[in-house]
Amino acid sequence: MSTTVSPEALPRARKAAPASDPLDVAIDEACRALHLPAIRAGFEEHAQAALTERSSYKQFLADLLEAECDDRDRRRRLRLVREACFPRPKRIEDFDFTANPNVAPEVVGTLTDPAWVRAGKPLCLIGDSGTGKSHLLIGIGTAIAEAGLKVRYTTTAALVNELAEAADEKQLARTIARYSKYDLLALDEFGYLDLDKPGANLLFQVFTEREECRSIAIVSNAPFSEWKNTFTDPRLCAAVVDRATYNGVIIMTGEDSYRLAATRASRAA
Repeated sequence: MSTTVSPEALPRARKAAPASDPLDVAIDEACRALHLPAIRAGFEEHAQAALTERSSYKQFLADLLEAECDDRDRRRRLRLVREACFPRPKRIEDFDFTANPNVAPEVVGTLTDPAWVRAGKPLCLIGDSGTGKSHLLIGIGTAIAEAGLKVRYTTTAALVNELAEAADEKQLARTIARYSKYDLLALDEFGYLDLDKPGANLLFQVFTEREECRSIAIVSNAPFSEWKNTFTDPRLCAAVVDRATYNGVIIMTGEDSYRLAATRASRAA
């Protein structure tokens, strides 16, 4: 007795996987070997565009290389920002200049250009808590890193502790040399804590190593007249102030905390 089987019940033949184009395989392997991730990822798209637009071989090659260079530049900027060790993301574009009229946007705008860093000039941001000093420091530092320069953010206390540990381990010269290589050293919370004489001397060595060849940007809630509380030696204090201000930019952010004002406004609403 014969049994009729419907076509739907028959097992469907599995479609053969399309054979890889040998040229695509060769291009992929070459891009991997030469570390060209952008070309590897975008080759098909560029090839199709070149075919559609009837681009010349030279134009096609130029487009591929330009895409790779742009991608490398983008990844390098991201790496430099990451290696700067900022505690949180802040950008100058997000700073509320209307909330703090003491800060001139045109002055801050010039500081996002790396020319002053390349010239080794210092920057001081002086003002009370809540006036935007750290935001400006991180935002300016981010812009400098995105311009392709090496930036390092740290607090004064963290730097002094690192230097003290390095001195104990006979690694002080190496640590100071490492900090001297950054194009911009962004030093936050300067003057928040009193330093003992050894700590002040260690910090002064970093200032001296970077003097007039590498920039330092300092955030402090204390006016220069009160830096003597941090550096108890008057001559050392005068030398630090001189190095932190000579031929540099000083921004006074004022005394009125816009964070406190914003909190009060939100509670009153």
